Amino acid sequence: MVHSGINVLFEGSNFARLMAGLWTSIWIAAISLIIGLAIGTIFGILRTLTNKIIRFVLRIYLEFFRIVPTIVLLYLVYYILPRTFHVNWPATWMAVLAFSLWVAAEFSDIVRGAIESVPKSQRESGLALGLSKIQLFRYVLLPQAVKLELPATINLATRVIKTTSLLLVISIMEVINVGQQIIEANNQQYPTGVFWVYGLIFILYFVLDYPLSAWAKKLTKESK
Repeated sequence: MVHSGINVLFEGSNFARLMAGLWTSIWIAAISLIIGLAIGTIFGILRTLTNKIIRFVLRIYLEFFRIVPTIVLLYLVYYILPRTFHVNWPATWMAVLAFSLWVAAEFSDIVRGAIESVPKSQRESGLALGLSKIQLFRYVLLPQAVKLELPATINLATRVIKTTSLLLVISIMEVINVGQQIIEANNQQYPTGVFWVYGLIFILYFVLDYPLSAWAKKLTKESK
């Protein structure tokens, strides 16, 4: 019977394994966001400077990570990087590296756009008060830019969480990979188990991403 397929979720340690896989996805996404947002903030500020060389280099960096699919980036970091530079990190930390570089590229453009969106009068007022460029960024531009960039930052976070589903290609035991193993191991006993396993995974991703998406929409409406 179709409804009996739900038993696959509670067979043995299947449910606990799915939760452990979900936790793997969450902590990889969280650490990648922390590192990526920190680096992206620096890169975003640098992209607002008048130095054409710095702006060109960072623009190339951004375009590279926009053009290269995330799945290809994971392959490059997991397979090519260790062989070329003899980096022997665990697969999870290689994934953090790949996601952090991607987040840094995307967030740098968000920061640049937010800073440049601050009214010119604010810059002029800060300079008229005798603020240095560093003080201008610290006390005038960045505080206002944070409010402007928050909705886009939240949307980026939801994208990172969803993209962790690609980690199965480098054999990381995240929730999708665990779910697939459970389905294959129980296919004969629970032929409809695939519906319940992926249904639960859908719910888990929805619970994680929907509140963030709703928050971003609310902030966007409030800023208009």
